[in-house]
Amino acid sequence: MNWEEKDNKLVKDFKFKDFNEAFAFLTRVAILAEKHNHHPEIYNVYNKISLSLTTHDSGSKVTDKDINLAKAIDGLS
Repeated sequence: MNWEEKDNKLVKDFKFKDFNEAFAFLTRVAILAEKHNHHPEIYNVYNKISLSLTTHDSGSKVTDKDINLAKAIDGLS
């Protein structure tokens, strides 16, 4: 897992060939997030995506929920 822990969040940047590829990835992330009942903060500009994971219910810190979702997201790419 190559996510960076920064400001009590797991963060990772992704870059894709174009907007369609990036959006398709985001769709897969959305489906995973629903299955995990844990939703990332998402920033998207054209072919670049930045995801941040933190558990707000636990005081906005990194928990196993974040780590498990990060691993699942890594399985998509």
